[in-house]
Amino acid sequence: MKKSKLFIFGIAMAAVLLISCSKGRSKLVNSWKITAVEAKMPLSDSLKSVILSDGTLTFTNDGHVTGFLTSEITNGTYALTKGGKSLVIKDEVGTPYPCESTITDDELILDSKEMKITLKKI
Repeated sequence: MKKSKLFIFGIAMAAVLLISCSKGRSKLVNSWKITAVEAKMPLSDSLKSVILSDGTLTFTNDGHVTGFLTSEITNGTYALTKGGKSLVIKDEVGTPYPCESTITDDELILDSKEMKITLKKI
């Protein structure tokens, strides 16, 4: 009896987590353009200018991401956790870029230890 209650509780928790993450994911799936960069570590003016002019990210429903942050991402992946509050982008070689995320209908803010980036939906 205890095992069945524990199993049902586990299924219910998984469902709640899946629903909360899918809400954030549905807002994230789109193309975004970088509109602001706030450096937390030294960042050259030329790199900041390139990030602002070329910076875009496109997130797909199947967990892939393409675009340009500080370098080109042609076949990356992403994971959105903590109800949409934590986003980890991995480039083609699997290097993780973790950040806190704030997602609204038309704005995405990615806050990492290196910089805070604001993106607008394209």
